Amino acid sequence: MTSDPMTSTADARRDLIAHLDFHTEAGVDLALDEVPHDRFEEADAPEEAPAPLRRPPPPAPPPPQPREIRAPAAPTFGRSAAARPEEAAGSARARAADARSLEELEALLREFDGCPLRFTAKNLVFADGNPAARVMFVGEAPGADEDRIGKPFMGRSGQLLDRMMAAIGLDRTGAYIANIVPWRPPGNRNPTPQEVAVCRPFVERQIALADPDILVCLGSPATQALTGTKDGILKARGRFYPYKLPDREIRLLATLHPAYLLRQPVQKRLAWRDFRLLRATLDGTTRSA
Repeated sequence: MTSDPMTSTADARRDLIAHLDFHTEAGVDLALDEVPHDRFEEADAPEEAPAPLRRPPPPAPPPPQPREIRAPAAPTFGRSAAARPEEAAGSARARAADARSLEELEALLREFDGCPLRFTAKNLVFADGNPAARVMFVGEAPGADEDRIGKPFMGRSGQLLDRMMAAIGLDRTGAYIANIVPWRPPGNRNPTPQEVAVCRPFVERQIALADPDILVCLGSPATQALTGTKDGILKARGRFYPYKLPDREIRLLATLHPAYLLRQPVQKRLAWRDFRLLRATLDGTTRSA
């Protein structure tokens, strides 16, 4: 019996392919022939065609896209806060002069962006008490309690100030209270000279609109800001300074700040002398028409 030639050819081809697959899986990538070859020389020569049984190299990764570089975001506050202090102070003077009432002045302060303290404080601390009172107290800057509540002298210093006023027959219905800086400095630090200079036009306008008979400065910063003296508070206290309002001159009394008295209780005797002088002055003067 003879075999079918077509079947024999198919079987031989299948066996040959299986044989080649075996060698390919074993790592054979070149076939040997009767003629020797210098494989190093062939490696340096450019290939005219891809070698058989060699897998194509993986596609090159796409080139990295350039990252978009964005400019840093502008500060959230207005341009005035980034301006030079003298420019911010000039803007404050112009705006404060436009206020025709304490309510207008407070609204202007809420929109004013020339003092960076506005952006670190929780609340504007404008004033407390009676703006029609004969005496006005001016302190330095709000603390944590004042910043939280939005009124001046609300913490331990405020409690002591209330007792000091009560000792001479005053309370917050008979006095008006403010600060030279209406925003709390971070960490309860002292306001810088630049911050005081920017805010001073507003407190000066506030004093002019309240129009008290006697101005009482609590502590050295307020005294120096409103009188121009360079003296420390222990030298300046107990003295009257002239203070000019738009249409008249009043007296300004310098005394110790309640916060200082909490740290130095022995100095309360000096503050008591100053408050007795304030009481005697109020009793000896009448409200100007």
